[in-house]
Amino acid sequence: MSQIKKGALLNYVTIIITNVVGLLLTPFIIQKLGDAEYGVYLAIGALVGSISVLDFGLNNTIVRFVAKYQAEKDIKAEENFLGTVMLIYVFISALIVAFGTVFYFNIDTYFTKMSTEEIDIAKTMFIILLFNLAIRLPGGSFTGICSGYERFVYPKMLNIIRYIVRSIMVLAILFLGGKAISIVIIDTIMNLIMILLTGKYVFYNLRVRIKLHTLDYSFIKQILRYSIWVFVFSLVSIFQWKAGHIILGNIAIPEVLAIYGVGIMLGTYYGAFSTAISSVFLPRATQMTASNATSKELTDMMIKIGRVSFILLIYILGAFILYGKQFVYLWVGENYHDSWLIALFIMIAYTIPLTQGFTGSLIEAQNKVAFKSIVYLLFLSVGTGLGYFLAREHGAIGMIVGTVIGWLIAQNVMNYFYHRTLKLNIFRFFKELFYKTLFIQVIIVVIGLGINFIPGNGWVNFFVKCLLYTLTFSILMYSFGMISYEKQIFKTAFEKLKTRK
Repeated sequence: MSQIKKGALLNYVTIIITNVVGLLLTPFIIQKLGDAEYGVYLAIGALVGSISVLDFGLNNTIVRFVAKYQAEKDIKAEENFLGTVMLIYVFISALIVAFGTVFYFNIDTYFTKMSTEEIDIAKTMFIILLFNLAIRLPGGSFTGICSGYERFVYPKMLNIIRYIVRSIMVLAILFLGGKAISIVIIDTIMNLIMILLTGKYVFYNLRVRIKLHTLDYSFIKQILRYSIWVFVFSLVSIFQWKAGHIILGNIAIPEVLAIYGVGIMLGTYYGAFSTAISSVFLPRATQMTASNATSKELTDMMIKIGRVSFILLIYILGAFILYGKQFVYLWVGENYHDSWLIALFIMIAYTIPLTQGFTGSLIEAQNKVAFKSIVYLLFLSVGTGLGYFLAREHGAIGMIVGTVIGWLIAQNVMNYFYHRTLKLNIFRFFKELFYKTLFIQVIIVVIGLGINFIPGNGWVNFFVKCLLYTLTFSILMYSFGMISYEKQIFKTAFEKLKTRK
């Protein structure tokens, strides 16, 4: 198996481990830290994560340029490029420390709803995480170099091991009485070890050299010109997943931050399932673009991928609508009721964009990322602003409603773009996406409502309901909701699973 195929497989393993461990670890962390300290932990993590956009998309740039110089066998140009990038990273790290220092002295004036003790915890975590970020960004360049050399297995395996070891250490330290500060110290130590191990692999196994032969300012401009749109899309991610924590940190108590954070976590897990499917099709999109595929052929492929994603997504969405509240109550407690609603808003708004994941591959293949980046940045920033005003009255729910509104407007603009610019038949896409599937799902949900009347509210009751829902969904969707192409996909996957057993 090639490095690329192994890397793709390890991507899926990472997604599964991250989601499963996250679901298992989160209630334990909340129990040990308490709602308030967990909220502080999430707010500071989101804040420092937002500062990380100062990376300016350089890691992606490293992958592209290193791959280019490897293909050209231009070792001197590669050395000079890496030397230039490291110089830029020195400047970025200094910028991060400067920004962080300014904010450090204003934490108590920004997080006005935190107690004195919570402010002290926030400041300590902020300093540790800021140091973590200042070394992680330049250290992360080693992973980019590995990708440029098409050596995916080592860094991805290392990342999986890191995540497992980190989870065990967090469990142990919290069990022994550690708090949020202990977690960020563990994360910092693990990141240092990762940087050292990846750096060793780069220098000793790949025999990479970093040497600044000449400092060319026009070359720096070229590097930044390429990375700018990656940077803009990083800003979109900030507005999408982190801005709400930062805004709520100013106007809400830490417990509300914890509730919001749990809802966001569940929403991101939902997206991971479909992203794992659509990301596989980037090479296919590139090939179809290069071979001048017709609009009909591209729309056909989008429909095929979209329907498979949609079937998986509505299975999860239906289960979460029916039994998600019970799951959240059992998982983290009844005081996290709003987390269920926040996750539900995200899942509903996110479903259609996730079924259109193929368009992301097309946009990348056709080098039209700029328009998408600007549209999402514009409307998500508007949605975040709206969320701020709604949050003043309605807390975490108001914040997510504002964000989702911005998200939906951006998605409608993008549908127009797909139709007019990419020449995809969006009307046909929606017609065929919902063909059979939507009507059958309505029937399944109605049956699921009946299943919900099974008495009881514990974990056994929850799993029995989910099992009955799964059986109902599988039988009805396979028999009446799927077309022959989709039946063959699931039949093949099931047969492979049986063969491996």
